[in-house]
Formats: sequence, structure tokens, C-alpha cells
Amino acid sequence: MADDYNDKNDDIDKVDKSNNGTEDKKETKDRDDYEAVCYICRRPESKVGKMIRIPNNICICSDCMQKTFDTINSNGMPYLEMMGVPPNMMNFSNLQNEIPKSQKLKKKKPAEEEVENIFDIKNIPPPHVIKGELDEYIVGQEHAKKVISVAVYNHYKRVAANAMDDIEIEKSNMLMIGPTGSGKTYLVKTLAKLLNVPLAITDATSLTEAGYIGDDVESVVSKLLAAAGNDVKKAERGIIFIDEIDKIAKKKNTNNRDVSGESVQQGLLKLLEGSEIEVPVGASSKNAMVPMTTVNTKNILFICGGAFPELENIIKARLNKQSSIGFCADLKDKYDNDPNILQEVTIEDLREFGMIPEFIGRLPIIYTLEGLSKEMLIKVLKEPKNAILKQYQKLLLLDEVLLEFDDGALEAIAGKALKKKTGARALRAIIEEFMLDIMYEIPKDENIGKVIITREYIEKKGVPHIEVRGTSPKVFTPMLEQKS
Repeated sequence: MADDYNDKNDDIDKVDKSNNGTEDKKETKDRDDYEAVCYICRRPESKVGKMIRIPNNICICSDCMQKTFDTINSNGMPYLEMMGVPPNMMNFSNLQNEIPKSQKLKKKKPAEEEVENIFDIKNIPPPHVIKGELDEYIVGQEHAKKVISVAVYNHYKRVAANAMDDIEIEKSNMLMIGPTGSGKTYLVKTLAKLLNVPLAITDATSLTEAGYIGDDVESVVSKLLAAAGNDVKKAERGIIFIDEIDKIAKKKNTNNRDVSGESVQQGLLKLLEGSEIEVPVGASSKNAMVPMTTVNTKNILFICGGAFPELENIIKARLNKQSSIGFCADLKDKYDNDPNILQEVTIEDLREFGMIPEFIGRLPIIYTLEGLSKEMLIKVLKEPKNAILKQYQKLLLLDEVLLEFDDGALEAIAGKALKKKTGARALRAIIEEFMLDIMYEIPKDENIGKVIITREYIEKKGVPHIEVRGTSPKVFTPMLEQKS
């Protein structure tokens, strides 16, 4: 029995030794992959030099340690004695046990060992390929798709070329102007998915001047860093889309401090042009106790978009100044019903709207999106790969029911959406309204095999038609009974 007991103990010791060896290897790998961050100022070891390590895996830089000693020597100990706290109550073991992984920074490898996964010029898709893939998802907007395809192609050629000679290629930042619901955000989302690059979409309405409640301008880069998995090299080749850029225009006729207008435009200048900025890792809060890292925005593509309401009036006023008197003169109401008046925009119009010249100058590519017509809305309903009608057809197909829309129904839906003046966003709300009863009734009856949506049903003058499995088409009787 004693021999068996000793054998078991020997086995346990072997397991413990093997586990300790595994844990030691893991800790060694973590030390190799990550660098220490100061517990007080959150700066990494690569910036402040060698850290002072105290128990419980806490690292403090020499600057913070010296400041702590100076504070204690000047007024710290008397204050503690006055409060009745004995000096031996200062125990570092009460602090956190270890630094969370979200607050660790990966070490930067030496330049000679670093393998940069940059774009190869041969692997960059040409503009016609990019536009062809955008055509599968976005209806119309031919000019916008052509401009963005060429701009993105040139931008990533610039990134791949890096610095082959003395000729430095400037960035191709873009300003996208278009009415609401014309597909500005969807265009950028589709583009980033096709190129497989990190994308950060942020809203300019939340940005404020430094020191005020709201997001600092650096938060847009912090979101891109998070989208890239905190990989700085990957984030430095990403795309940032700042939506609602028209909301940071200079405020007119106001006596209050403009903390979200011209000051935000001034703060964005250094980001658009390209500079090294420090951003928090793993958090967007201004005062979060998280490590800081440096991101270079030189190769980050910025795309700004906005609806620019009331810009049409500025354009009309400029164009009407050119009208004259006579039989061949242009009438002042000539441009009142022009749906694509935004295509006549100039830099002077944007300056009058409230955008400062320095900001506009860093967005060299300015283009507009067309307002959606009735024909375009019908195409949006059925042609894209993930069209709204295809989504509902897939939902009903899971119930083994076919869903069809006749041409009259599509025209009625597009006509209703056009009246709402919110672009393609109105289509989903309209379809949800009349599909509610159908989605509710279909699971009740397993004999339903096909549903046909008609114009009369969209206009609330009739009911949809159904085909029961193995029989001739019939009227949707459950809904007739319900409405009566």
C-alpha cells in the first residue's frame, strides 16, 4: 500500500512539473509578445524606457515613480498622519493582480524582422472591376461609382508604391454629397467589404472641440483601430467614413461658443492631411485608463458624406444671378424642380454653407449622388444581390411558400416611397406595413404554396392572391375575413 501511495505521489509531481513548465512557457511567450504598460500614466515601455516592477505584476515608469516619491515627501505623509492612517497601511497588494489583456500592447518588431503585409500593385483590383462589383449591389449612381472606384484604386496604388522615388503622391480624400437615402453609407460599406480592408463609420454630430462633452476628433481613428483588431499596421491602411459631415458647418447668427462646428473642422485638418496621433487602445472614453498607441493617418483614406440640406437654395441663388431679361433669358424658377441640382455645386457654395476653405482643400475629390427616381426605386426593390424583395422571398421560402410581386405592386410601392422623400429608406417601412398580415397568416395554413402581391393590395383596395398546393389560385380568404 505504501509503495502504491508513493507511486501516485510521484505521478502527481510529474503532472505538476509538466503544468508548471507549460505555464512558464506561456508567461514567457506573453512577455515576448507584449510590452509592459505603466500602471499610472499608461504609456508603454517602448516610450518611457525600462519599467520598475513591483509585486503583483505592476509596472511603473521612472517618471511616475519619482513624482510619487516627491508627492509623498512634500505633503503625503503628514496628510496620512493627519487623517489617522498609519504608514504601513499603504499596501500595493490591494491593487489589481494583473494587467488585463485589453490594456496590453503588442511589441513592435524591429524593422529588419518586420514583415509588412502591404498591398501589392498587381493584386489591387482595377477601377472597372471595382465598379462592376459595386453594380451588383447598388442601382444607378454611375458617376459616383466611377469616381469612387478610380479614387480608391489610385489611393491603394499610392500605399503600395510607398516611396519609390522623390515624387510623393497626395491622398485622394473624398467628399460625397447626396440627398438622404441615396446610398452614401451603403456605397462605402460595400466598397470596404469588396476590398477586405478595415472600415470605421462614425457620425460627425457627436464630435466636439477638445475639453467639451462629446467625442474628440481622434475617436474616429480609435474606432478604425478597434475595427482592425488593435493592429496598428492594418488600421493605417483602412478607410474612415465620416457621415453627416454637413452638421459641423460653421454656425451662423449665434452668440454661443461653436464647439461642434468650425472648431471640429479645424481639429480634423491634421487627420485628413496625415499626421501621427495618439489614440487609446480598447476604449473611446477621454479619461479611460487604457494604454495609448501612435497611429499615422498618412495612408488612411477619409471619405466624408452628407446630405447638405439647404445647399440647393445656395446653388439656386448663384445660378439665378446669371438670369437676364429678354425672350431668351433663363427664368428664376428654372431650377426649382430640378432633382439633381446638387450636381451644380462648387467650392464657393460649400464655403457659403459653412465649410472652411482649409477643410475643403483637404478633400480634393468632390462628387454628388443623384436623387432616386421612381424607376430607380423599382430597380432597388428587385435588382441588387440583397434586394429587399429577395430578403422577404427568402423568409417565406423557409416556410416553403413562394412570394411574388406583380409590376403594378412594384410601381405602387415606389410611388409611395417617392412621396415620403426619404429615398430608399422609405421602401423598407412600406413593405413592412403590408407584409405584416401576410407573415402572420401564412404559418397558420400549411396548404398555402404561393402568395402574389398586387397593386390593389398595396393601395388597400383589395387583397393578395394565393395558390393552395395542388389547386387553382384563390383569394386570400383568411385576410378577407379578418378585414371584414
